[in-house]
Amino acid sequence: MATNPIQFVNQVRAEVAKVVWPTRREVVLTTVMVFIMAALTAVFFALVDLAIRYGLQGILTFFG
Repeated sequence: MATNPIQFVNQVRAEVAKVVWPTRREVVLTTVMVFIMAALTAVFFALVDLAIRYGLQGILTFFG
């Protein structure tokens, strides 16, 4: 069903009015949490990388 551009704009405005926008506090908290999780993930993978590196060095030293 085709609608004219004016109806479309009105429908878009009605849908946007239904959106619940986050507060500034919610945005700041979620942003901080994303940075914390990214840092923890980076530390985790750095430790996994070190463990794999030392494990492979030990194996290669043992057999080499």
